[in-house]
Amino acid sequence: MGTVLILVVAAFFLLMGLYALAVPAALGQPFDIRIESPVARSEIRAVYGGFGLAIAALLGAAAADVGDIRPGAVVAVAAALGGMALGRIISRLLGDATGFYPNWFYCGVEIVAAGLLLLAR
Repeated sequence: MGTVLILVVAAFFLLMGLYALAVPAALGQPFDIRIESPVARSEIRAVYGGFGLAIAALLGAAAADVGDIRPGAVVAVAAALGGMALGRIISRLLGDATGFYPNWFYCGVEIVAAGLLLLAR
C-alpha cells in the first residue's frame, strides 16, 4: 500500500511538471500570476516543470526502493510539501486573505500528500 501512495504523489508531481513545461502561462492563471515574458516562462518551466519532474523521478525511485532511499526521499518530499502549506498559512496570518480556490485547495492537497508520504515511508 505504501508504494501505491508514493506513486499517487509522484503522479501529481509528474502531471504538474509536464503541464508547467507545456503551458507555463496557464499554470499561473488560477493564482492571478501573469506569465508573459520569456524569462517568466523559463522560471515557471524550471521551478514547476523541472522540479516537478525531478520530484516525480525521486518518488518513483523511492517507490522502487532503489538504493534504500525510500525513507529519506519520502520524508524530504513530505517536508517540502509541508513547508509549502505552512507558507500559505503564514501568508494568511500576515493578512493575505484568499478564497478557497486556489490557495486553500492546494494547501489541502499539500497537507494530504505530505501525510500520504509519511504513511508510506
